[in-house]
Amino acid sequence: MKKVDFKALILFENEDYLVINKPPYLSSLDDRHEAQNILDLAKMHTADAQLCHRLDKETSGCLVIAKNPTAYRHLAMQFENRKVNKVYHAVVEGIKEYEQLLVDRNLIASAKGVAKVSKEGKPAQTVFHTMKTYRAHSLIECHPITGRLHQIRVHLAFLQSPICGDDLYGGKPLYLSSLKRRFNLKKETEELPIMQRVSLHAFSIGFEGLDGKEIIVNAPYPKDFQVLVNQLEKNS
Repeated sequence: MKKVDFKALILFENEDYLVINKPPYLSSLDDRHEAQNILDLAKMHTADAQLCHRLDKETSGCLVIAKNPTAYRHLAMQFENRKVNKVYHAVVEGIKEYEQLLVDRNLIASAKGVAKVSKEGKPAQTVFHTMKTYRAHSLIECHPITGRLHQIRVHLAFLQSPICGDDLYGGKPLYLSSLKRRFNLKKETEELPIMQRVSLHAFSIGFEGLDGKEIIVNAPYPKDFQVLVNQLEKNS
């Protein structure tokens, strides 16, 4: 992965917080297999930087970084009290009409980092709302109330709406040939999925700053997610 320009990722900054648009494939914390990660890049920008939460390596979008210990504690309390408003966008399989549907299903994670619905698990709630339906897919707004491992992905799989490209939880990759009626691939060329990762983006985050004022930040879609949505629009 080429060197990341951290400053170009910043969506919002004040004396206490940074909100960045995390690119896909970049780990939030130290990853033995990668030369760079968000925390190290943030510390080069602000020495006392601490990540306030995490996003899966493949997931893009809003990630909040505290610039001092007081700011970190202030936001940690909001996460604990479920006062942080997070919105994700996901492209899922099938035509799904969800009207602020609450999924309240406990989740348990295995030692290998795979989550599943289980009565023995920890409480997990997500609200789903359909933004748009296409010919065989839907764009879903997801509001996680709790913050369990892979929560949105598992809850959507539970609804039989797996996220496109999420092979861990039953989502198939989405190919242009399945959308375009007259699609010709060059001979002896292997077709790649439109998006080569889980089709999930952390679109928005809202929380209270140290001055008591609300901070709301939206993250534009990265190129691969935007291309996917454009293709669905064109071929629906």
